[in-house]
Amino acid sequence: MPKTEENSLLNSYGIILLAAGQSARLGKPKQLLNYKGKTLLAHSLQIAIETQLQPIVTVLGANLDTLKQSIEPTNTNIVINQEWSEGMASSIRCGMEELLKITPSIAGIIIMVCDQPYVTSKLLTDLVEKHEDSSKPIIASRYNNNIGTPALFDKTIFALLLSLKGDSGAKKIMKSNPDWVETVNFPFGEIDIDTSLDYELLMKDFKNN
Repeated sequence: MPKTEENSLLNSYGIILLAAGQSARLGKPKQLLNYKGKTLLAHSLQIAIETQLQPIVTVLGANLDTLKQSIEPTNTNIVINQEWSEGMASSIRCGMEELLKITPSIAGIIIMVCDQPYVTSKLLTDLVEKHEDSSKPIIASRYNNNIGTPALFDKTIFALLLSLKGDSGAKKIMKSNPDWVETVNFPFGEIDIDTSLDYELLMKDFKNN
């Protein structure tokens, strides 16, 4: 791909990193757990930055001051979700509104969360490439016969994302409209960090590899 075409493609997609939750099941902010010498939040943000996609919007909410300090200064736009207790939908709306304010003409956005440690920058760019090659407006990650984040949404889906309510997140749109969805394979995508046991297993695997 010629350099100018590649740059144009990168400028057509943004990333929303969701990190506003309270981590109630863990009992402490999962965003601050150490992984590969960084916090999970900083690790996820670094993966997003490596794609060279812009803009990147990081949505914070609970434990705001501590989390904000853990990622500054970085190449991201931080937005505060004052309604984080509503659930994931509020963070998606908040991130969408900020990203569209920055780049109103954006062609698509990738939504990712900070507790999937095996996300790679290649996976994120694979979502973009699949979207360019597909007529489907949603490109989701597939793992364990399931679909989920990270996922890319075409601009034609933005209104639905902005209308989400509660804690269902964008998966509700995918499940309601399976014909809209294409997928890329995400090995270990089922691993996310919700409990102390999840984290213990992650660190055990990290030390053994």
